[in-house]
Amino acid sequence: MSDTCEPFVSQSHSTWLTALACLFGGGALIGLTTNIAKYAGEIGLNPLAFLFWSIMGASILLLVFTLVRGEIPPLNARSLEYYLIAALVSVAGSNLIFFSAIPQVGAGFVALIIALPPLLTYLGALALRMEQFSMLRAFGVIAALSGAGILAAHKFSAPDASVFWIMIALCGPVLLAIGNLYRTLRWPSNASPSALAPGMLIAAVILLGLFSLLPNYSLTVSVEKTLPISIIVLQAFIFAGQFLLLFLLQKTGGPVLLSLLGAVGAVVGVPIAVFLQKEAPPEGLVFGASLIGLGVVLVTWGGMKMMKSAKKTAI
Repeated sequence: MSDTCEPFVSQSHSTWLTALACLFGGGALIGLTTNIAKYAGEIGLNPLAFLFWSIMGASILLLVFTLVRGEIPPLNARSLEYYLIAALVSVAGSNLIFFSAIPQVGAGFVALIIALPPLLTYLGALALRMEQFSMLRAFGVIAALSGAGILAAHKFSAPDASVFWIMIALCGPVLLAIGNLYRTLRWPSNASPSALAPGMLIAAVILLGLFSLLPNYSLTVSVEKTLPISIIVLQAFIFAGQFLLLFLLQKTGGPVLLSLLGAVGAVVGVPIAVFLQKEAPPEGLVFGASLIGLGVVLVTWGGMKMMKSAKKTAI
């Protein structure tokens, strides 16, 4: 395994418990985000404006959090490259795709396809020698992907399916998988997770602001009613927690465990879409969600077995 990846190898049982807490906490926030994005569209917030202002709020919250801890986001050529590319694939690009697709394909479907990155991330991590092959973890990734795939296949076969928007939405998981690998490979030396998170979000705000210069895109939000502003503030706090947990999980669990955030988000987001937003339950929900849950268990268990094996070898 390369020196670049050594900081991401779990060293203790407590580290894995921290990683699991980040996985389930961050995944739950992702599930909430997909549903809040749908509600934001229903009250008239356009996807770009909602994403821009909530990301800006989250960046301010995380920057204050970082400064209170006595940390300063690193500012050099390496870190600026990191912020820009990570922001493009992990925040601005992927979330703009998801937020734009939600009104067309539903919050439940978007919550489900966010569970798709594990296979791409795992294959990429193996190819780049960031992970050693583990049969147990491989089965876990395949199980999680199969569960999401079953649900996606049912969505494609629906009579009212928008194939164009389904295909657009499926580009989002590809960007997320690229982001999982990139952030691990290019993690700036000696930088803490809490210091990197606000830098990435500030870069995302800049990218989204530039995107708003295109014709027919606007960052305007009506201030005549308090509800849209309240939803943006709520999403800002959710994004702040979501991306802080993402970086903590990146540091403690590595890119493959990180990629399962979407699987947890699907398990949380789909029931909310069904029971609170009154969306029709996706066909194959029980079987698909069960496979996703099995995948999370197998990948986590496999990672802990690899950790124990590494400790025995080191003794």
